[in-house]
Amino acid sequence: MTTPVLFPLTGKRVWVAGHRGMVGSAIVRRLASEACEILTATRAEVDLKDPAAVRAFVGDTKPDAIFMAAAKVGGILANDTQPADFLYDNLMIAANVTEAAHRHDVGKLLFLGSSCIYPREAPQPIPESALLTGPLEPTNEWYAVAKIAGIKLAQAYRKQHGRDYISAMPTNLYGPGDNFDLQTSHVLPALIRKAHEAKAAGADHITLWGTGTPRREFLHADDCADACVFLMQRYSGHDHVNVGSGEDIAILDLAKLVCEVVGFTGEIRTDPGKPDGTMRKLMSGETLKAMGWAPRVGLREGVAAAHAWFAESQ
Repeated sequence: MTTPVLFPLTGKRVWVAGHRGMVGSAIVRRLASEACEILTATRAEVDLKDPAAVRAFVGDTKPDAIFMAAAKVGGILANDTQPADFLYDNLMIAANVTEAAHRHDVGKLLFLGSSCIYPREAPQPIPESALLTGPLEPTNEWYAVAKIAGIKLAQAYRKQHGRDYISAMPTNLYGPGDNFDLQTSHVLPALIRKAHEAKAAGADHITLWGTGTPRREFLHADDCADACVFLMQRYSGHDHVNVGSGEDIAILDLAKLVCEVVGFTGEIRTDPGKPDGTMRKLMSGETLKAMGWAPRVGLREGVAAAHAWFAESQ
């Protein structure tokens, strides 16, 4: 049984903050079928780190709902070398948008977090209750602390001001608009690019970082967007909600799947001298499942679509 609609979007003005990113653009695509007016603003039009600019934009456009998908994001190297930027930028974005929403009486806000908010040694699958129960993964703690603050802001405005502000925590996302830069990308887009370029070059192998044994969960950006719209309309609660596929896969098996999809028939080698990172990071999706939501895009289908997008963008 699906949870009933509490906050219909039909006829509403909806601001998607961060609409040019992979998740934000997916939310814009998803909202096209909701008969709402979609509001967007580029970074040149509104600097989300500037509180006065954000308040002025929200005051002028008067959104009924906000999806906060804007964030400064990056991989391990970026997080490790720019800790001040990752902490300050993401804190300011969360604080400014939430406060502006409150000041201008925005009816609903959804803050979009990240699975890195959870402790490094969290139980598997990770329940929402694992938040703040242990130390974070050191390589991305700056980003994680800012995202935890975003969740707490939504909860604080709900508690003090009665605001209907909620948070969603997606797992590893991929899809059109992803970052395929081998220096800064996450594992799935990096594998797609490696296999694509190895095939084009006629190479006999690709090499994975680490042993290939860590397990990761993946969700297509369009499924994440669908879950966010689902929660915006049907969820009103204090706790954040995990958004995932409920399944994980070993990195070596993921590499094999990617190579099959791309058509690369060479060898897959591992490099055990490189770090594996956390051995498993699977989130519990029971809260969202109990509400009647489920993902639609299978991993093979999603990888094929992401590869097609990457190939066309070259």
